[in-house]
Amino acid sequence: MWTYLNTPFLLARTGVESKELEQWQEAGETWRRLQVHFPVDIATHSTEQTLYFDQKGLLRRHDYHVEISGGIGAVHYVSDIKEVSGIVFPTKHRIFGLQPDGHAAPEPLVVSIDVDHIVLS
Repeated sequence: MWTYLNTPFLLARTGVESKELEQWQEAGETWRRLQVHFPVDIATHSTEQTLYFDQKGLLRRHDYHVEISGGIGAVHYVSDIKEVSGIVFPTKHRIFGLQPDGHAAPEPLVVSIDVDHIVLS
């Protein structure tokens, strides 16, 4: 959950490297993609991940390969953005399998997370 709640802010951390990839078409929208390489001292699913941002600059999708599970590919969609103390957070997380063509498998839903109470102090 730490990386889920801190992405994309985590990208500003020292040692995180990124490069922009080709744009991606999904759900009738064009999303910008960012390939990110995390240093090994950040606890995350995989050191290399791809983030997708909509036209407003909001994170919409997050792809990774779960290294501790043999590299299984995951497509992590985020939605239902809520603003808390001036910071926006996605409160719905839906994770599906990653198909070889880069699209999400339509089923099964692998993980479902709903965040209903965020307090910053």
